Parts: sequence; structure tokens; C-alpha cells
Amino acid sequence: MAHISEVTGVYSELAARLALIANGWTVHSAETAEAYDILATDPLTGEHKRIQCKTIRQRHDRGGDLVVIAKKGNGTTYDLSDADYIVGVWAAEGNVPRVFIFENRLLGEYWCSAARASERWVELPLALNRSIYAEAI
Repeated sequence: MAHISEVTGVYSELAARLALIANGWTVHSAETAEAYDILATDPLTGEHKRIQCKTIRQRHDRGGDLVVIAKKGNGTTYDLSDADYIVGVWAAEGNVPRVFIFENRLLGEYWCSAARASERWVELPLALNRSIYAEAI
């Protein structure tokens, strides 16, 4: 049986992929291991973007603030050749996950209050936005 941290990581990445697709991004699969988790095409610019997916943790000892730890396994931050964007997935127990995307600012941690998360980061709804896929008549 898989360890809970592995399950949580896979769950977060799948939620991130679903949210990106629901919001018009084209999500690609790599055949080889890469520094980024997801390669996706931005629906507005058509540019390919490298995305690092992280699970958001809620720090109850810090007033409920949300934190994204954006470090590699060796403890260093992701540089721009590793990831253009960070996607954070907040999967609170028993709730539908919330997915946020923000630019990689080369920080090891990204913080915000739960109340301001949608103001500070761009929230990607999981609901499919069919209108962005509708053909022009």
C-alpha cells in the first residue's frame, strides 16, 4: 500500500491537471522524468508553461494561514528553468479540493490567509467551463 504522502502528492497533481483542463489549458504528458510536474499550454497566449504542483498545507499554529512549500527534494527553490508557475492544491479533509496557480517568484515558501487566497492567487475552478471550448458560430 502506498504511503499517505505519495497518495496526497498524486491526488494533488491529478486535481491540478483537472483544474487546468477545465479552464482551457492543454495538458501534456512527458515520457521522461522532468523537473516540472506538468507541461501545459496557456489558453490565452498559446505558450507552453512548466508547472510545479504542490499540496497546500493549512497552518493552524499560524492563524490558519495557507502555505505552499516550493522546494525541491534537495531543499533548493525552483528556478525559472524548472517551473514558470506553481500550482497549489488545498485538499482539506472531506472537502472538494481548491486549486490555485501563481507565478514562480523563486521563493521557497508562499503564504497567504485562507480568507485572501482567491485574491492573492488565481483560483482554477474544477467545474468544466464548456464555453471556452465551444466553436464560434
